[in-house]
Amino acid sequence: DAPTLFNAHFINKYAEKGSGFEIEHYRQLHQWHLWQTKEKSNSRLPVDFQERCYDIFISEEPTVSKLQDDVVAQLLHIGLETKEEVLVGSGYRIDALVKVNGKTIGIEADGPSHFIGRSKSPSGSTILKRRQVSSIDGIELVSVPY
Repeated sequence: DAPTLFNAHFINKYAEKGSGFEIEHYRQLHQWHLWQTKEKSNSRLPVDFQERCYDIFISEEPTVSKLQDDVVAQLLHIGLETKEEVLVGSGYRIDALVKVNGKTIGIEADGPSHFIGRSKSPSGSTILKRRQVSSIDGIELVSVPY
């Protein structure tokens, strides 16, 4: 049960630590906060700390791969209006957004780093992104694997 496991003591200890985190820890805390918000939990980060986590989460500059360029080129070729590297409300960036029959669809060009080893099994961070974007932002994601 999330409220029991991540109680006020846990949250206060994290908040007290303040700037002693690695960048990746702030990003993970933002993802945890998204989960807590989605679950309507009473366990929340203090607002200023939550905002810091969000700011760090969105601060990473997007990199566009050749695969992503190729996917976007094909979407444009078939006549779909495409927006690239879209920052959505949850803080995630979507490689491309298209509208199909009035519905917004997110397109993710998933290279090897989105999978476990040499398999086609998505990594934990890829699964989490798909779940959170779908449930929080209401955007269906379609993966175009390498």
